[in-house]
Amino acid sequence: MTHFQDDKAVSADRGHLLTEQPNPKSTALDLLDTAELVQLFVEEDRQPQYAVAAASDAISAAVDGIASRLKAGGRLFYLGAGTSGRLGVLDAAECPPTFCSDPEMVQGVLAGGASALLRSSEGLEDLEAAGLEDLDQRGFNSGDCLVGIAAGGTTPYVRGGLRHARDIGALAIAMACVPSDQAPLPCDIDIRLLTGPELLTGSTRLKAGTATKMALNIMSTAVMVRLGKVFGNRMVDVSARNSKLVDRSLRILQDLAAVERERGLALLDEADGSVKLALLIAAGDLQPGAARELLQKHNGKLREVLDRLGLNLAQS
Repeated sequence: MTHFQDDKAVSADRGHLLTEQPNPKSTALDLLDTAELVQLFVEEDRQPQYAVAAASDAISAAVDGIASRLKAGGRLFYLGAGTSGRLGVLDAAECPPTFCSDPEMVQGVLAGGASALLRSSEGLEDLEAAGLEDLDQRGFNSGDCLVGIAAGGTTPYVRGGLRHARDIGALAIAMACVPSDQAPLPCDIDIRLLTGPELLTGSTRLKAGTATKMALNIMSTAVMVRLGKVFGNRMVDVSARNSKLVDRSLRILQDLAAVERERGLALLDEADGSVKLALLIAAGDLQPGAARELLQKHNGKLREVLDRLGLNLAQS
């Protein structure tokens, strides 16, 4: 689902936006007892899953577009303000420890910078030029991808960044929680997570934030799968750099290659902590240098190397 939209003026009346409308289910929110209050939130929090499911075609298009650019050396940027921006920063920050990706590969850009993670700086989201400037400071270019996140779809900071991305030929992906006719955004791929009015009117850290987090989880994980950083359902690009990750790495080696702990520790030592490299060494009884060259030749995709050599892991 690809859209090339005109940059129409957004109404100054935010009351028409889906995310700003009052929810009829919560008109007496302050009168509910605690059990009723919690149950209402539990029931309403089913909506984010439905919203993400309805946007699956657009999310799939985004995954393929991002993966293609990252394979060619591009980078992925999340751009947002407030809760939307913080969710982007969180997803970006989780990629290196989960997938051993270069911290430059996925970056979160938040209006107001690092200080805005802990203290609101919402005035900065009204500066359209600021989004462009923050991207420029990171060397954003035509080979990169931008996911502009704005729950209400009207944030000037995000709109400016998306417009800039399209102007220079980068991949521009919009993510919002209102219909496109309420708040059109300049983009190539338009992801709309329609979670409806919040129980606490206008508080998009609730359902809208949950749906955004779900969509980002899916997007970044699926991209890393496409990049070969996953084998089966295991994070084989994990690097054993602390005790927790050593234990996880040893479990992966045990489960996928039937390698016992002592042998696993020796393999990790040979592979400089790389689980993927250790698995290939174990499967083919290869020297580390030869195994590393094979992985590089096949863009880090372990399954491709195993298939090329006619090898199998114990649980592949």
